[in-house]
Amino acid sequence: MSSLKDIRTDYTKGIITSDDLAACPADQLSKWINEADKAGLSDPNAFCLSTLNKDGFPNGRIVLARRIDSEGLVFYTNKNSAKGVEIESLAKAGATFFWAHLQRQVRLNGEVSHLSDEESDRYFASRPRSSQIGAWASSQSESMASREELESKQAKFESKFKSLSVVPRPPHWGGYIISIEEVEFWQGRASRLHDRVKYIKSSEGWSKRLLQP
Repeated sequence: MSSLKDIRTDYTKGIITSDDLAACPADQLSKWINEADKAGLSDPNAFCLSTLNKDGFPNGRIVLARRIDSEGLVFYTNKNSAKGVEIESLAKAGATFFWAHLQRQVRLNGEVSHLSDEESDRYFASRPRSSQIGAWASSQSESMASREELESKQAKFESKFKSLSVVPRPPHWGGYIISIEEVEFWQGRASRLHDRVKYIKSSEGWSKRLLQP
């Protein structure tokens, strides 16, 4: 393996200017995700969700965006998980997307709120049945003695819901939406003189500003 200090990448995949980007950052983010998908990248909607724990330390983990529009960015999870508990304590979060092959990054932050039960129910119903059962079986972020303990719980809930055509959504599982308050788009450029465009939100809508790399 090469020494970390010697690993370098030439950034030559593209350029961006303020005029290139959509007026609404959610539209631009959706466009970049679609382009990553068309490029054949795995999980193009994956992002690092960052929250703060009770000691003030940031926690990051990869989750999947399930809806992006002018209202914000939607994801789903176990509400009793570390991220769920941290969001309940401080309803703010950051999201960072990175597509290495396209040499692009987007980072945003905003206030977090719960989705309605109706929207969470609709999305849960669209999931594979095995994932629905898994949502019941996993007490996310809690310790366990062995993998067999989890598999035993999975089998228990498979048996419990065997006669049901529709698996109900667990009360501890649902959706969140991050309102987009700040967002920056980054495109790698040669000589580390990267392109950065920040969207600024005001009562009149969004404006864009170029940032130095």
